Amino acid sequence: MAKNDALERQNIKTSEQRFKQMLQQDFHLAPKIAQAILAEAQLHLLEPAQRQQPGQQTVIVAKRRAGHGRALGDTELTQIRWTVDAGFEDRQVQQQHGSKALRQVRLQRLLLEALEQDGLASQEDVAQALQVSVRTIKRDFEHLQQQGLYLPSRGNLQGIGRGQTHKAQIIGCWLRGATYDQIAQKSHHALSSIQRYIQSFVRVIDLQQRKFSVGQIAQLLQIGPALVQEYLVVYQTHDQVECRQRLQEQMERLKAATAPKKGAL
Repeated sequence: MAKNDALERQNIKTSEQRFKQMLQQDFHLAPKIAQAILAEAQLHLLEPAQRQQPGQQTVIVAKRRAGHGRALGDTELTQIRWTVDAGFEDRQVQQQHGSKALRQVRLQRLLLEALEQDGLASQEDVAQALQVSVRTIKRDFEHLQQQGLYLPSRGNLQGIGRGQTHKAQIIGCWLRGATYDQIAQKSHHALSSIQRYIQSFVRVIDLQQRKFSVGQIAQLLQIGPALVQEYLVVYQTHDQVECRQRLQEQMERLKAATAPKKGAL
C-alpha cells in the first residue's frame, strides 16, 4: 500500500500535471479544456531533449513557497534540472571514497540545485533520481545531519544559521586553514568541486565589498540568493585575523588572474 501511495505521488509530479495545474489555477479553465490544450501542446511544443546536458535530468518538485497540508495534486509545482551525474567529479569521489559517499554527495547536490531553482525536493524525489529506496535516503539524511549538515528538503526547510549546507562547511574549513586535500578527505567531495566553491565564495565577498546587493550578486554569479546569503553568514562568522588574511590572499590571486595582461587591447 505504501509503495502504491509513493508511486501515485510521483505520477502526480509530471510536466503534464504542472501544465494542467497552471491552466486550471491561473486561467480558470475546466479540467477537460486543460487536458485538450495539453494534448495540443504535447503535439507541437515538446522541449527538445538536446537542451539537456549529459548527466542531467528534468524533474518536477514542489515550489519552495508551497505550503504543507495540501494534497500533492493541489500543491504548486515547478520544473527544475538536476545534475544526477557530474561526470569526472563524481568518478573522483567514487574512486577515492566509494559508492556510498558518492550517493551522499549527489544527494546534497540535488537538494541544493532544487533550492537554487526555487524548488524543494522530497526524500522520495531524491530516491527516485538516484534509483535507490527511500529507506536508503533516510539513512543518508541521518548520517549527514549527525555531521551538522543542513539538508534543504521539503519538510526540512529552515533559516540559514540553524544549520550549514555542505558548501558552507567546506568554506568554513578552508577559512580556518584546512588544505584542499584535508577538506576532500573530510567532506568526500572532489577537489575540483571544492576549488569551485571557494572561488565562488571569494567572488561573492568581493562583490559584496563593492556594494553589490544579494540579488545582484546572485545574478552576476548565476547562483541562488540563498547561497549568497549563506556565504555572507560564513564570512561574518569567520571574522578573525587568520581567516581574513587567507581570504585576502585568495582575492588578490583572483584579481591577478582576471586582470588584463599588459599589451592586451
